[in-house]
Amino acid sequence: MIKRSAAAQLVRRARRSAGLTQRALARRSRIPQPTIAAIETGRQDPRFGTIASLVVSCDRELMAIPRPGQGVDRTQIRELLRLTPGQRLRSAAQDARGLERLLRSTKR
Repeated sequence: MIKRSAAAQLVRRARRSAGLTQRALARRSRIPQPTIAAIETGRQDPRFGTIASLVVSCDRELMAIPRPGQGVDRTQIRELLRLTPGQRLRSAAQDARGLERLLRSTKR
């Protein structure tokens, strides 16, 4: 959920950058002007859909904030989790030795 102050700033900036008054934004978005005023002053806690509607009505885009882990290929994670703790430790040690060799070869 977006904090009131963040929502207020977001809507106000979008509206001002579009050169719109609250009344003009109300006409475009079909959201009452008093509601827009309440959002911009932080007196009203808007739903995400309302914020999105107001920002889009200002000809702006809302960028999606990725959730942690979104878009991560979990294939290797699953493979590692199938290993026993001892197998994981041996694999990590082997990876560390390979990294040491790589670093030594790049310093020459």
